[in-house]
Amino acid sequence: MVLASNNGPLRKDIEMKNRARMLISCPDQPGIVAAVSQFLFEYGANIVQSDQYTMDPEGGMFFIRIEFDLEELANRVEQLRADFSGVADKFKMDWSLSLASQKKRIAIFVSKEDHALLELLWHWRAGDLNADIAMVISNHPDMQSLVEPFGIPYYHIPVTADTKAEAERRQLEVVGDKVDAIVLARYMQIVSPSFIKHYANRIINIHHSFLPAFVGGKPYAQAHNRGVKIIGATAHYVTEELDGGPIIEQDVQRVSHRDNVEDLKRIGRHIERIVLARAVAWHVEDRIIVHNNKTVVFN
Repeated sequence: MVLASNNGPLRKDIEMKNRARMLISCPDQPGIVAAVSQFLFEYGANIVQSDQYTMDPEGGMFFIRIEFDLEELANRVEQLRADFSGVADKFKMDWSLSLASQKKRIAIFVSKEDHALLELLWHWRAGDLNADIAMVISNHPDMQSLVEPFGIPYYHIPVTADTKAEAERRQLEVVGDKVDAIVLARYMQIVSPSFIKHYANRIINIHHSFLPAFVGGKPYAQAHNRGVKIIGATAHYVTEELDGGPIIEQDVQRVSHRDNVEDLKRIGRHIERIVLARAVAWHVEDRIIVHNNKTVVFN
């Protein structure tokens, strides 16, 4: 039997029981923060964190993320949502309210490379990824023996050029509405527009280059051919434009003329793991607002 320490999972669950997160975007104007703060004050809520950003202060957009605690939150959240709609309508807000105690469920799609998948599994097992991994789906059987010891369902759904539509139908059948987000952890398949529509701004991909450089296949070979001195990785939301969706996180590392393509791949795997883990953590913690083809990330 393992007892949780004061800083362990049990204490964290207690702290999150009455905590909510609010994401708001709206046209910038005076009084937004005051109105939201006053509303929460009158409800008896205690704001524990607030971050805001104004894009183009002259007639631009305003973004804010607020975390607050409210007693008996689970019993009051629906009424809170209904009452806040009046404030939201006044300021033309696009907004969401989520409970920190309700962990988001994710599905991980993977092919034959295991580094990005393993990083997520390690973070999840350590309690550093505040989500439930509902399933892993792969177009190859290779990762099954790695995943199953974690107690996570594994689905092998082969994909070929001739069976792609049927494979996606099967994937949709398996995933359905059971998850809040899909993570493409080096899933080496292009996802169709019809699949993307089911999970708009909820599919996160890791691309092995510093976008917008070297989109598409074999980016490390492309980078080597150009003799670059910096390589990187990019986590982004998936859209119909190949590797062109809103960027969530990026990182880079210096390389030299001595590094061949295999060296770049080896160095790049480390960057990919870190970048994807950050992006997924920020998504499940409601730290990202998508605006047009950009993101505001309150990290």
